[in-house]
Amino acid sequence: MYIYLKLMNELEELILKQPYKDGQKLPSIRSLAEQYGCSKSTIIKALDELEKRHLIYAMPKSGYYVVKGTDSVQGEASPILNFADSAPDPNVFPYLDFQHCINKAIDTYQKDLFVYGTAKGMTSLIDVVRKQLTSYQVFAEERNIFVVSGVQQALSLLAAIPFPSGKQKVLIEQPGYHLFIEYLETRRIPVIGIERRFSGIDFGRLEEIFRTEDIKFFYTMPRFHNPLGCSYTNKEKKRLARLAAKYDVYIVEDDFLADFEQDSKADPIYAHDDSSHVIYLKSYSKIIFPGLRIGIAVIPDLLTGSFRLYKKQDDIDSSMLSQAALEIYLRSGMFDRHRAKIRSSYTAKAKLLDAALVKEAARSGGAFTYERPKHPSIHTHILLDKTLSVPQIIAKLKKESIHLFSLDRDYLSNFQRENILKLNATNVSEEDIERGIERIGALLIQSARK
Repeated sequence: MYIYLKLMNELEELILKQPYKDGQKLPSIRSLAEQYGCSKSTIIKALDELEKRHLIYAMPKSGYYVVKGTDSVQGEASPILNFADSAPDPNVFPYLDFQHCINKAIDTYQKDLFVYGTAKGMTSLIDVVRKQLTSYQVFAEERNIFVVSGVQQALSLLAAIPFPSGKQKVLIEQPGYHLFIEYLETRRIPVIGIERRFSGIDFGRLEEIFRTEDIKFFYTMPRFHNPLGCSYTNKEKKRLARLAAKYDVYIVEDDFLADFEQDSKADPIYAHDDSSHVIYLKSYSKIIFPGLRIGIAVIPDLLTGSFRLYKKQDDIDSSMLSQAALEIYLRSGMFDRHRAKIRSSYTAKAKLLDAALVKEAARSGGAFTYERPKHPSIHTHILLDKTLSVPQIIAKLKKESIHLFSLDRDYLSNFQRENILKLNATNVSEEDIERGIERIGALLIQSARK
């Protein structure tokens, strides 16, 4: 990432977190250059960008001054602790940056926006995405990359198209992605579930299913699994790739949180695929915003023809305006700046969530257990004592202004459910995380004693 983009993030944090008042003067350019160890021109470039975002304003021959706006004060406690929602925190959404990209897209691609595009996606966006994918260790050719209207569309198309093997059944982890589960069951597509635990998956059972069942593809979230929050090791990913090749089963890898990975050695399953049996899916909904409805699918050669045909019949093309705006957002470096900012925010929250759960689990007396991950995730889960009712716990917490969701929709209707409580800190402030977990822990302990 460019130095001035990194500097913008740091200066923005300084403005938001320090007790600056509206109209208060920032330190001089010289002092900022000394503080951050960079040139004055770099400082000026960063300040100019912040001025365009209306966070500061310049006074000739005087300096730069803060525009605080009317947002709530940082650190102010929220009356509702929302551990349920997983949509990106609106406080870190790049409103002005993306507004600029939309306006720029209209100016740059005005003729293209008023005609149908192609089912495959906007060529200039695919070119940018192909280069970006290499940073995730996904090396794909342009012909294999498709722009889709969110990962959900890619999944529905893959469930519908015929595969070369002629197999019919879909295998999914349990618990798993509730919208895909709903899609499969509503359309009565043959589906089998396999249990996913924090410690991983039963590879013996997985191989047995691959060998004996008519499995078309196995849908998995290897990184920061939703709703569990756990990840496969590189050894497990390699094993999955080998099994897929051995039994001619495709792996559909939903890497929806790739942008939040902290371990530089954690490669996707796709990186270990030597037989073109892995389909890689990338989402922008968790890093930017869900309403963008743009995702990426990397499709093996044997499936591209069918995928393109079904995609064209499904929606002709994905939103051209969204594609054009995203292309400008990625190419300009704004995405890198935003990713660094949101990754920093989510990493801090994940560590606070992890520490709070470790503390509460230790004194819960068995009311709940928490398995600590090597790399904390922004969302995770706890396993409740069998005597506790998840719906009752959620209802009691709601009365105390703590919101949580049940995992019922994350299981197939005929699959046995675990007594799991999911926790997502995406929309909880850093100041509220420990307080919220303490209140949840206290209620669980109290309920277990009754």
